Amino acid sequence: MSYTKRSCISGLFLLFLALACEANSGFIGVKDSHFELNGSPFLFNGFNSYWLMHVAADPTERYKVTEVLKDASTAGLSVCRTWAFSDGGDRALQISPGVYDERVFQGLDFVIAEAKKYGVRLILSFVNQWNDFGGKAQYVWWARNAGAQISNDDEFYTHPMLKKYLKNHIEKVVTRLNSITKVAYKDDPTIMAWELMNEPRDQADYSGKTVNGWVQEMASFVKSLDNKHLLEVGMEGFYGDSIPERKSVNPGYQVGTDFISNHLINEIDFATIHAYTDQWVSGQSDEAQLVWMEKWITSHWEDARNILKKPLVLAEFGKSSRGQGSRDIFMSSVYRNVYNLAKEGGTMAGSLVWQLMAHGMENYDDGYCIVLGQNPSTTQIISDQAHVMTALAHSFN
Repeated sequence: MSYTKRSCISGLFLLFLALACEANSGFIGVKDSHFELNGSPFLFNGFNSYWLMHVAADPTERYKVTEVLKDASTAGLSVCRTWAFSDGGDRALQISPGVYDERVFQGLDFVIAEAKKYGVRLILSFVNQWNDFGGKAQYVWWARNAGAQISNDDEFYTHPMLKKYLKNHIEKVVTRLNSITKVAYKDDPTIMAWELMNEPRDQADYSGKTVNGWVQEMASFVKSLDNKHLLEVGMEGFYGDSIPERKSVNPGYQVGTDFISNHLINEIDFATIHAYTDQWVSGQSDEAQLVWMEKWITSHWEDARNILKKPLVLAEFGKSSRGQGSRDIFMSSVYRNVYNLAKEGGTMAGSLVWQLMAHGMENYDDGYCIVLGQNPSTTQIISDQAHVMTALAHSFN
């Protein structure tokens, strides 16, 4: 490649970055059931990369974070969901209650700084339902070690010591001063939203009422620290007791949450759903899974628009490369569904595929791994969705 061409391409990329950074100034808000940025509708296509802080805790591996954010930005992806937790275990952020590893926190600082550089907004999650990276089981273990009498992990939602531990963590993250940008997290518009918990479930109370009380308490606490950022729960979308007839939409079971009542809480700014047809409705044909998926998305969109009057995000979805059928056909169908619903006014605001990885991260692959550029057809489908969603948002102006 000639020097002239290199200079031209370099100049265009710098211009693109400048425009991305300009677009990234200002906090994303909610108005009339849709997202807004600087007074204009905001729609997006995005992705999950839960591993960003974990990898960035080792400075020699930070190039992987940069690669994913840069490639995602180039493809038009504008929102990334990732973990702001790692409780106990390998490269723990929170080593024990209230005790933090500054090296790992600086990894999260780097993630936020790089996301800002490439014009990518972040949704940061505070704690996990699952045991990966500690989760609520680690909180329970800590509390038992401190002498608390706890019978099961679902007391996470009710036990005073466990709620105090989590509030301390939330405050530590929200008020953190970024060592790179020198901007407190609570003042940084690179962060689109906070997430209370990744996929909360409560096997002790299927009605959703226990989780509801916990969401209300935690949401009020977050907003008392930070009223600039949006807040969401981290729900998968399972219906509970508030509208019994909606339970038929669930994949045959409940998980102790209530999509309607949990999202009606005032401090919760938008609703989320997750969807894994190859796990939730396994054994059905590809066609049947796509029919189920469309019904799942559409029913939640109807409720978000008519009952909640809040934006809806498909915050996790994917198709395992280890299963049957075509990932490209599945993703194209989901994206088309999201776009068609978004056209009805923007309540359906966007989707976040699970999940993007950098090159050389095969040991992280859970079957859902996508490396942009490694599979050109999938990359094109993802990028096309990003561009049509952005164009749709502009058409609403």
